[in-house]
Amino acid sequence: MEQIKSLKGILETVSNMKEKRVVSVAYGQDLHTLQAVEKGIKEGIFKAIVFASKDEVKRVCEANNIDNSLFEVANVPEEKEAIRQAVRLVREKKADFIMKGLCQTANYMRGILDKEEGLLPPDGVLSHATIIESPNYHKLLIVSDVAVIPQPDLKAKEMMINYDVKIAHYLGIENPKVAIIAAVETVNPKMQATVDGAILSKMNERGQIKGCVVDGPLALDLAVSKESAEIKKVKSTVAGDADVLIFPNIESGNAFYKSTTKLGNAEVAAVVTGAIVPSVLTSRGDSEESKLYSLALAALIAER
Repeated sequence: MEQIKSLKGILETVSNMKEKRVVSVAYGQDLHTLQAVEKGIKEGIFKAIVFASKDEVKRVCEANNIDNSLFEVANVPEEKEAIRQAVRLVREKKADFIMKGLCQTANYMRGILDKEEGLLPPDGVLSHATIIESPNYHKLLIVSDVAVIPQPDLKAKEMMINYDVKIAHYLGIENPKVAIIAAVETVNPKMQATVDGAILSKMNERGQIKGCVVDGPLALDLAVSKESAEIKKVKSTVAGDADVLIFPNIESGNAFYKSTTKLGNAEVAAVVTGAIVPSVLTSRGDSEESKLYSLALAALIAER
């Protein structure tokens, strides 16, 4: 497939799909969720089934000129039950991905993680993948983890790589370049991130991590700047041209995410990976474009 080089490109690709994906919306009875659902349907991204209070959905739609005839509403007024039924729809393979509505994030995540009725496979780990389109970088960047895993260990980082590489393949990047981020590019036993970077790089070299090229540890400037790599005399096929950044902890990943969006004018799309389907967690602070791009990304990577 032709490589997708922008967030708008994701939107266009999904809009052109003949068979539309179905999103299951958990407790989607707030303005922010219903506007995103309406816009996504009008853009041709997906079909939707909303689990919520039918009366409340009708009230919000009528007050804000949202066309609620565009989507199906299953009348489930209680939050936890709405989440349970939204998850069940996915398990029954009647929906291709799931979206958080007005419900509490903790309740939503419990629904996904439920051992008997949830969406996490036995060996799965939930992680957050963000695609960043920055005017200061020459291509899309896939970044993990900025929101879910506080302190990923080596195994979690391996799984984060696998999730992000899979997304990169959906974008048409055949052999994505993965940078394992640390404060420095040399191995220091006192800095676990550098040790993990070296191990993951060797695992990739020996075929334990496939479908990509992994290098680490790499400081952030080396991962995204060829000039920095040349100045520091670091020879790497990943340096200055990374497709994927794996951060050592949630603080560094989250700070990078917020600095690129708030100070660097970047646009983003984000999904939670690791479950049997992608999960969308948009927030009121997200731009309308970001919400739409996140939904389009989930539809792109949802499998049938």
